[in-house]
Amino acid sequence: MKFLEYTPFDSLNLFLDQLNLGDCTIRGNLEAFSCKHTATDRRLSISLEHEILDYLGKSSDSDPSSPVEHLSSRSSRKTLIYLVLTLGHMYPDYDFSAVRAHLFFQEEEMESFKQMIDTYLSDASRQWAATNEGSSLLDSMTKAIDEVIKIKECDIYSYNPDSDGDPVQEKGAIWSFYYFFYNRKLKRVVSFRCYCTSKLSGDDFLTGAASDGEEEDALIDMDI
Repeated sequence: MKFLEYTPFDSLNLFLDQLNLGDCTIRGNLEAFSCKHTATDRRLSISLEHEILDYLGKSSDSDPSSPVEHLSSRSSRKTLIYLVLTLGHMYPDYDFSAVRAHLFFQEEEMESFKQMIDTYLSDASRQWAATNEGSSLLDSMTKAIDEVIKIKECDIYSYNPDSDGDPVQEKGAIWSFYYFFYNRKLKRVVSFRCYCTSKLSGDDFLTGAASDGEEEDALIDMDI
């Protein structure tokens, strides 16, 4: 995966870099990546592919009703691998090798993303409007994402990690959420991560701590 610089994200990322809201601080970031593998990506991709196929083989032999049929599709496996690789580039110091596939959910449309922005970034939206001539934060984000990746052509995924798969949990996050927009045709992924911390806990955005998560049953039950 290769990080891609896009100016449509600049003003949004600057605004969300460290937004002070009373006792809390919100931090968010939009990033774009090409799906072109680096040498490290290729090694990890092969490893993940083998792990998935190994699990599928065991599941087929021991539990015919196991809900992993979707991962028998090469396209689904590639999508899962791209998402895991993207997480790795978002937090290069964090180990996502044990991320389980069931933590990713495919969203049918943009509605889920919009609801998360409306719910968790309502105060931020008011600040954005006050400093940007009344414009909508959600509309500005949607326009920027669409300009970079063409939302109508994308599969949209959310990532709902447990405590072992979320780097910001160790920083005392009150809440966090992650979205991925994957355009197969453009071979490009746009990620949006956002979290909120209490000013009493202190944290450092975009720096992850290594995790030794369990390896068993990684990459199963992915909703793709």
